[in-house]
Amino acid sequence: MFIILLKVGINLGFLIFYLILVLVLVLVLTLLPKYIRYRGSGYKAASGNGFLKTVFNKGNLGEFLIFLYLEKLDGQNKIMTNLYLPKKDGTTTEVDLIMISETGIYVFESKNYSGWIFGDEKSKNWTQTLESKQKNQFYNPIWQNKGHITALKSAVKIDNEDMYKSYIIFSDRCTLKKINVTSTNIKVMKRNALIKTIKKDIENSPKYMTIEEVNSLYFKLQKYACVDESIKKAHIENIKAK
Repeated sequence: MFIILLKVGINLGFLIFYLILVLVLVLVLTLLPKYIRYRGSGYKAASGNGFLKTVFNKGNLGEFLIFLYLEKLDGQNKIMTNLYLPKKDGTTTEVDLIMISETGIYVFESKNYSGWIFGDEKSKNWTQTLESKQKNQFYNPIWQNKGHITALKSAVKIDNEDMYKSYIIFSDRCTLKKINVTSTNIKVMKRNALIKTIKKDIENSPKYMTIEEVNSLYFKLQKYACVDESIKKAHIENIKAK
């Protein structure tokens, strides 16, 4: 009996070891391509986020994937992430990504959502419908990004409305079912449409800044990027208080 139990124990141990080995292998094969892309990107320097914090945080992952697309664009563009800009009420607003270019300031709001997305530029809330038929309301991302642009205008002291381009970027996992947008400087799309759309916008836009002005604006905004944890904590607490 003891021998039988011993054999069962040994077999069970090998099975557990084998399962752990398979799980580790799957994890490595899944993460390795992302790690290679992460290492070859400027995202860490721009965001301060480590690899694990990037790939295991849904919000950070969405921003990272957008960042990778923007890095492919030609020209002297400056990409920044997670800017904590001051608001008039003394709190901060967090901008997911911006790209400073000769053709303007491109402001990105990332929504790494799945499901069906319904929304209207003029409505306060949009709707996410999941496969389970569950419906979730979320604040209009166009309005959200408009608040970001208002804070950005105040920070850089540039009021030319034409210079600011608002981009709402959804995950490729979702379906944009019914989205109504009429403003010309606002775009709502999935990530896979970003490069084609922004290239067209850049080609059709006049140049508002020189490369020197782009660099100057970039350095001016550096103090709002990679902020310390106390600012991030205060930002989260202010959101919860609302």
